[in-house]
Amino acid sequence: METLTKIHKAMTIAGSDVSGGAGMEADLKTFEEMGVYGMTALTVIVAQNPENSWAHDIYPIEIGVIDKQIDTICQGIGVDAMKTGMLGSAALVEMIAAKIKKYQLKNVVIDPVMVCKGIDAIMVPEAAAATKELLVPLADVMTPNTLEAAYLAGMKCVDTLDEIKEAAARIQQMGAKCVIIKSGSRNEAAETLDVLFDGHEYVVNKSKKIVGAFNNGAGCTFSAAITAGLAKGLPIADAAAQAKEFITQALQQSFRLNEYAGALRHWSHRA
Repeated sequence: METLTKIHKAMTIAGSDVSGGAGMEADLKTFEEMGVYGMTALTVIVAQNPENSWAHDIYPIEIGVIDKQIDTICQGIGVDAMKTGMLGSAALVEMIAAKIKKYQLKNVVIDPVMVCKGIDAIMVPEAAAATKELLVPLADVMTPNTLEAAYLAGMKCVDTLDEIKEAAARIQQMGAKCVIIKSGSRNEAAETLDVLFDGHEYVVNKSKKIVGAFNNGAGCTFSAAITAGLAKGLPIADAAAQAKEFITQALQQSFRLNEYAGALRHWSHRA
């Protein structure tokens, strides 16, 4: 049935979190809640093991299958914006960079998922290096946390506001149009700190940490919310501000799933 209202479409190239809290599940929930039609190209399936303290079992998807998924979405349907999540190999990063160029994709949000919560080390160094070389120059928006920002910027650490600003400037100079660095759960301060840099000015957003919140999937949700805003035609700064409000509400009403984990309430904005 035809409609006069434009359908805004977004693609996420990301892993599946079987528990539903992060990855493509968080992305699609966010797209839907923000009025955007979401599509996904799965890169990996992550299943949590209830018999082993919720340990993450990882099942990569063949790169040829990922290639076909992206063609289905980009060639067969088309998108107004896209984002990436967990990318488990340099070969996959290379393929995605080639697809962005082939389909001349716009509103490209790169969420460089290089570390997992509770881990302060780069998971797949080869993929991280390929992301730095190939995806940063293609990004309209980069959304690293402070550890990922330090790696991308070639800095020993990124903790203070001055260090965050320096890292953002370095990453922007590598080709990204806009950089948003998130400083939240990885610091012990009472406030979260987000810094946006577009090559001209810094926008610093400070807010009190939400005590007791379950933040699994917060990074995925934040970058997905930015992607949704861009798909609907918002400028980057406005999309980022809207995403900050969305993730704050989802965190404030987050809830426990089981004895091991909790989740964001993606629909909390409706109230």
